[in-house]
Amino acid sequence: MRILSITAQKPNSTGSGIYLTELVKEYGRKGHTQAVVAGVYREDAVELPKGVDFYPVYFEEGELPYPIVGMSDEMPYKSTRYCDMTKEMRAQFERAFLKVITQAVEQCNPDLILCHHLYLLTALVREHFPKRRVYGFCHNTDLRQMCKTDLERDFIRKQIQKLDRIFVPQEAQREGVLAVYKADPQKLETVGMGYNSQIFHGGGDKKKDGVTRIVFAGKIAEKKGVMSLIRSLSVLYSLERACTGDELLVQLAGSAGNQEEYEQIRQMAAKCPYEVRFLGRLSQPELAKVYQESDIFVLPSFFDGLPLTVIEALACGDRVVMSDLPGIRKWLMEAAPGGDVRFVEMPQMRNTDEPVPETLPAFEERLAEALLASIRTRERRTADVSRISWEGIAAKVAEV
Repeated sequence: MRILSITAQKPNSTGSGIYLTELVKEYGRKGHTQAVVAGVYREDAVELPKGVDFYPVYFEEGELPYPIVGMSDEMPYKSTRYCDMTKEMRAQFERAFLKVITQAVEQCNPDLILCHHLYLLTALVREHFPKRRVYGFCHNTDLRQMCKTDLERDFIRKQIQKLDRIFVPQEAQREGVLAVYKADPQKLETVGMGYNSQIFHGGGDKKKDGVTRIVFAGKIAEKKGVMSLIRSLSVLYSLERACTGDELLVQLAGSAGNQEEYEQIRQMAAKCPYEVRFLGRLSQPELAKVYQESDIFVLPSFFDGLPLTVIEALACGDRVVMSDLPGIRKWLMEAAPGGDVRFVEMPQMRNTDEPVPETLPAFEERLAEALLASIRTRERRTADVSRISWEGIAAKVAEV
């Protein structure tokens, strides 16, 4: 089979980029002929399997003089927000991508086009290639953009309804797609999330030096709950029988979302009663090593689909403390049973990903209490992640 995968942003960054790349790897192992179209910068080193044709759409030059348009308002690299696009920018975006995609379609003659994110580019592909089989993947940020940004909303909804199939990670996104796009429920398939078991695994015993290691991985940003995490550490320090400064180490792996916000977080961390280390963006093997040496993975995010980082951390034997994000608890208990996971009740939300400020102190207290309970845990439980794989997702998409 000939498969063309398309994304408007970098294919090796963020969860959706990893999702695309891992599916490409799986289809490569099965012997399918493949090509990828993605938005990148000229200097980017794109890592795709040998034999996969790459058709780049370059931003900040030529027809696209502005930074890559990101599905999140804050990306781990320089980006443009969809809500800031003008009519001229939108027209430039369409011309640049359709020029490259048309070339890819003519040269590859794909049997199947896989578009990542149910948003503007996927809608354009559906409209301009009506006779091609086009599938779309929901990555949750598309739902947020549809709710927050009025850019071409009616056009996008109309074209998404025409997709041949729509794949969602879990039930919460299925409900979102039905509500936001009014899609035909018969077209929806729930496929879950995968992880790379060759990289993320137990890898030996945890360090036994008396230090509890807590790790966060993701964008270092307020909407990922990092500010609340830092504040919760002060609450944790004040709790009875909590760790002393020498008994706890907190490590933050990831790039800045917003540079000003990132500097504010660093200043907050400098005043924290515990040591907070900023590891920067790590490769997957580097991140796996950090997970393997850590005791607790924490994700205090205010918005996420199926966070891949949680699965990876569980596969490395970490306990988990995370926000009780919609739909995650049920899926995680079914897909990765046996793990030590503590869910923290979310603060009150508005605009899908913005916490009501007055409700944050209570959330941070709950987060601190969950962290303390996890720190005190002596029982070692291992999650069964054997049923989660990219191979299974790739097979399900191909079978459909």
